[in-house]
Amino acid sequence: MRTKLKKTCNILIRIFIFVATYGFLYKKIFLGKDWQQQYDLLLGLLEKPMIKTILFIVISLMIVNWGLESQKWRFMIGKIERISFFRAIQAILSGASISFFTPNRTGEYFGRAFILDKASHVEGIFITILGSMSQLLITILTGTFSMLIFIPKFMSSNAFFAGHIYSGFVVLIILFDLLLLFLMLNIQFLSVLRDKLFRHRLKKFRRHMIVFSFFRLRDMVYVLGISFIRYFVFTIQFLLLLKVFSVPIPLFDAVIIISLIFFTLTIVPTITITELGIRGSAAIYFFGIYFNNFDHMSDSILIGILSATSLLWIINLAIPAILGTFFIYRLKFFRKNSQSV
Repeated sequence: MRTKLKKTCNILIRIFIFVATYGFLYKKIFLGKDWQQQYDLLLGLLEKPMIKTILFIVISLMIVNWGLESQKWRFMIGKIERISFFRAIQAILSGASISFFTPNRTGEYFGRAFILDKASHVEGIFITILGSMSQLLITILTGTFSMLIFIPKFMSSNAFFAGHIYSGFVVLIILFDLLLLFLMLNIQFLSVLRDKLFRHRLKKFRRHMIVFSFFRLRDMVYVLGISFIRYFVFTIQFLLLLKVFSVPIPLFDAVIIISLIFFTLTIVPTITITELGIRGSAAIYFFGIYFNNFDHMSDSILIGILSATSLLWIINLAIPAILGTFFIYRLKFFRKNSQSV
């Protein structure tokens, strides 16, 4: 009877994920839209020279992006269970579906871990969180570095960042970044600290923290390397879309602003479905500073910026979420083996 109940619960959860994903997609992308206007805009876009080639490159980079993430997760999860590359892709896309309606994409931790057959789900979640933290670290490092360039270049009139205040800000940021990098590269020490942090409580939780001891310095360098390449792919996609929508900005300045937009998304609590609005707001804010004033930003530039951010969101998040719904059936939220927890 218990086995039958577990199977029923697995099916019900899968159905909920499927419905929730498509419900959120419909609300954000389709509900209340003027489809004739959207269709006319799309036709006008496709008539631009080289647009089809550039869009093909951007979509191809989406495949590269998720392929890299699959390889990274496969390498990391291999510490507790060997899986194929194709199965890793299924896990990544399933996680993308669940993360679509969960705060700060936390659902991807469960979406990936619950595809495991034998290894502990808790340990799988820990490893998935570690992989996400590596990507987050790259975003923080590039974002804070870009901030140190953006402030004196485009916000020099702000008295708050004048003189010694800015110098102290630079030192603080550098020390903070170095500390984060040191902790990530020495993540195995978390398993050493577990006995001190959870000596008399959460014994079961503490037992699973041993997974952090599996990752040595060379492992974390490899993980951070893939995370940086993924970040590079994101940036190229954004640059190409800005070119598609004719946003006039030099390459270096665009890279700095893109880094700040990505950085903003990491520090603002959100869910993927509302992230599109935050992306647009952050993009308008930083590009607005670049173009001196919001009131002086032409409508064509404003539309180009919003179109580029929206299309990037659709390609990198909405499409993978849709694809992930085809693999939700592989997720096992309840298993016969009690040791899997």
